[in-house]
Amino acid sequence: MQNVIIHDSTGIPLHLFDKSQYSQWLEQQNAFVKNWLEQSQYKEQGLALIPATDGHLETAIFVSDNLSDFFASADLAKVLPAKTFLLKADAEYQLNTAIAFGLASYRFEKYKAVTQGQAKLAIADKNIIEQAEKFIAAATLVRDMINTPASDMMPQHMSATMAALANEFGAQFCEIVGDDLLTQNYPTIHAVGRASCHAPRLLDMQWGNTEHPKVTLVGKGVCFDSGGLDLKPGAAMRNMKKDMGGAAHVLGLARLIMSHQLPINLRVLVPSVENAVSDNAFRPGDVLTTRHGLTVEIDNTDAEGRLVLCDALSEANNDEPELIIDFATLTGACRVALGTELPGFFCNDQTTANALMMASEQSQDPVWQLPLHQAYKDMLKSDIADMVNSVPSPFGGAITAALYLEAFVKKDTPWVHFDVMAWNNRALPGRPVGGEAMGIRAVFNMLSAKYQ
Repeated sequence: MQNVIIHDSTGIPLHLFDKSQYSQWLEQQNAFVKNWLEQSQYKEQGLALIPATDGHLETAIFVSDNLSDFFASADLAKVLPAKTFLLKADAEYQLNTAIAFGLASYRFEKYKAVTQGQAKLAIADKNIIEQAEKFIAAATLVRDMINTPASDMMPQHMSATMAALANEFGAQFCEIVGDDLLTQNYPTIHAVGRASCHAPRLLDMQWGNTEHPKVTLVGKGVCFDSGGLDLKPGAAMRNMKKDMGGAAHVLGLARLIMSHQLPINLRVLVPSVENAVSDNAFRPGDVLTTRHGLTVEIDNTDAEGRLVLCDALSEANNDEPELIIDFATLTGACRVALGTELPGFFCNDQTTANALMMASEQSQDPVWQLPLHQAYKDMLKSDIADMVNSVPSPFGGAITAALYLEAFVKKDTPWVHFDVMAWNNRALPGRPVGGEAMGIRAVFNMLSAKYQ
């Protein structure tokens, strides 16, 4: 993707107004501009391109009902001609406008040459450019990882991506690969990934001052989910390259944390596997012993995400972090409850949940709390093991999945579990169809408020 946000004080002026500001601006314009807008039947809404008397583009204006809406002007990136425009807007709107413009300019160009140029947004304030670039880079990392076909985003590729991120920010990176997962007691990660020719891995990145508060992120890294022996139908399997979306989210969030130098001791754990079918695939009815020591009867091999996450969450406990946050594309049930565009989260600490909801509102990055309804724990009972991995009932699936994960987190450790779609089914301003970062700005704002 081109660098579309640039530090410059020149360019075609692009004025952003609300309707009251537009009226004041229009009064100050000459007869030519007023006549042009009248003759072009401009409705005091959206974009207008205003030429000079010689026909060259001289000014662009954009009028919105609500410029404080994060994505109010995002689609300018798609409708402006491929020229450089100098942003003219109130200071309070400039950072959000820059971020939204960058997000709207996103293109996934790895496999398809795109020759069409893009508009560039020039901003005179270098600090705004630097801040915007951090958020754009984080979202771009998430989107690129999810959009990449599974053939090029298997566990070894995810390892390389995470190692490169660690190297960029001076973090430590290590991994446990293949049968070493058994010798080091990560049995459920191994069980889910062992049927693939791409060896399963636990990826581990650590960054920051060890004297700072410990925050651990855990991301579901199922690079492709066939469903295992409980094979998905073709339509349900079509976009399963996105089943590593949780891993992409925690790496994007980690990039935000590290680029802003938040004073935390960060750890990122990603169990990375392919849920494939082979003669050694785990089976419905099998009983697995987890790293936590709990035994799990496999009701459905397509409920594999919680299996890889539970070993990683168990490891996350070892450092006794102040906060554990996991992201996962875990259940269709959460999408039924909230739709595809609103990420649900569960939390065992209401103070943390309240802070997250407040940060979500302030950052205009929507998330929604769902209940850890403890009465549903009975649904996870097994006749022959400590618990089952999946409840056969069609009801409350997002809650029972969250309750399963909660069993692997220490009771006194604040924990947030995100169940995200990680994919845009429709194009919205600033959010093209395809892989998407959901909730990471909200989480980052919460962490910034807590630890800055």
